[in-house]
Amino acid sequence: MGNHLYLSAETIQARVTELGTEITRDYQGKNLLMVSILKGAVFFLADLARAVDLPLEIDLLAISSYNQEHEETGSKAIRFLKDLDRPLTGKDVLVVEHIIDTGLTLHYIMRSLALRNPRSLAVCTLLDRPHRRLVDVNVRYQGFSVPDDFFVGYGFGFRQTLRNLPHIAYLPAESD
Repeated sequence: MGNHLYLSAETIQARVTELGTEITRDYQGKNLLMVSILKGAVFFLADLARAVDLPLEIDLLAISSYNQEHEETGSKAIRFLKDLDRPLTGKDVLVVEHIIDTGLTLHYIMRSLALRNPRSLAVCTLLDRPHRRLVDVNVRYQGFSVPDDFFVGYGFGFRQTLRNLPHIAYLPAESD
C-alpha cells in the first residue's frame, strides 16, 4: 500500500507555528481552554498548544457517530463517549479539529458546548473542506483547505494505523 506525500512535516509545522502566533495574539489576557476530539486531532493539538505562548488548559472529548437503525433516513447519531473533565463557564474555548468535512459532527459538538456557558467559543482546524459543508460552521482558524482525498499521517489513520507519520499523505483510491 503506497501513499503519496501531501504535506511535509516542515510545511505542517510552519503552518502550526503561524496558527499559534495568531491564537496567542487573539487570546491575550483571556482564559483559553483548548478542546480536542479524540483520536485524530491529538497530534495537532499537542503541536498547536506548544506553539501558543500563553497559559492555557487542555481537555478532550471522545465521540461516536453511528447510523440510527430505526430511522428510514439513515441519519447519523452522535454520542459522547468521554465528556470534558472541567466546566466551560467563563472559559474562552477553542475547539481544535484535525479535519472538518460536512460539519455535521462539529455542529453538534459546538451546540452542546455552547449550552455550557463558555465566555467564547471558536474553532481551529488543521484541514478544511469548506466545499463539502452541509451546515454552517464558523471556522476561525484554518490550516489548509484540502480536496476530498483520503489522508493518513499526523493523526489521520487508516484502519487505526499510520497516525504516527510526521507528514500527511494521501492514499490512492484503490487502497480503500
